[in-house]
Amino acid sequence: MVRVGMPEALGEEWLHLFPAEAEIVRLPEVPEAGTKVEFLISPLYPRHLKAIYPQLAGVKVVQALLAGVDWTLAEVRPGGAGSGPVVCDAQGCHNAMTSEWVLMAILAMLKYVPLYVDIQEDGDWRGRNRVDAAYQKLHLLKQVTDPPVLVEELTGKKILIVGSGSIGRSIEERLAPFEVEITRVARSAREGVEPVAKLKELLPKADIVVLIVPLTPETTGMIGAEELGLMKQGALLVNAARGPVVVTDALVEALHAGRIHAAVDVTDPEPLPNGHPLWSAPNIFITPHIATSSPRFMERPMKLAAQQVKRYINGEPLLNVVKDGY
Repeated sequence: MVRVGMPEALGEEWLHLFPAEAEIVRLPEVPEAGTKVEFLISPLYPRHLKAIYPQLAGVKVVQALLAGVDWTLAEVRPGGAGSGPVVCDAQGCHNAMTSEWVLMAILAMLKYVPLYVDIQEDGDWRGRNRVDAAYQKLHLLKQVTDPPVLVEELTGKKILIVGSGSIGRSIEERLAPFEVEITRVARSAREGVEPVAKLKELLPKADIVVLIVPLTPETTGMIGAEELGLMKQGALLVNAARGPVVVTDALVEALHAGRIHAAVDVTDPEPLPNGHPLWSAPNIFITPHIATSSPRFMERPMKLAAQQVKRYINGEPLLNVVKDGY
């Protein structure tokens, strides 16, 4: 039997997925010190992992339920690379929700949905002229267009996807029908993928920049004042990665300067405090870290967790093992 720790907060409806050889140990918010668990299914939130993990003994594998494991690694591998248990992420489990959010965010900004919501609340059809004015200002156009520009097209746009993992590929699949031109960026070059070392060279060519990288020391602050300044006038920045990937003060400044517009599901700090300047910055659409939210949110990662337990019991290689350096 393998003792598999599962936080009580995850509910009992998932227990039937696990093999009979797994002894499921239901973990309260703060377990008894020294609770023996060989395989841990990680809680969904950092504060819960911080409360649970120090009380456990004998943990050899930690299976995360999220694709991002920056805070998981910080808790279970305090000694850094090569220390602590094997950590596996939930790569692939949240591709559909996250990529759908990215597509929604891009279309919402290009179709000026946030501004049209304001116009609807005003109840005045003539307010649509505000969209043309916003378009002219964002793109530094000085002559009035006839007819006015009331939405933009996604078709034919040049899109830079920074992060070429499974979510990045899912985003690309959903963008394909729009006949966009996609450039992929990852940590190192490979066929069809540019290295992150060329990011500054690529930024000025993109109409839309999508961030979908993990949070690491290398990606923290990846998009700062210099990078925002290199982006094309009127370009759209979409952050579905982690808040600290973008330097918040630099983003606020770029938005107020009218350099770019942005859609973000993540912020730094997070949660974004009441009254923070980012809330009131122009040309930004903010959602509160909900890109992976779905009625089916738990279904895929719990099936993966059960599969991983079976593989562990059978001595088979685990999936999604996080490598040193992430």
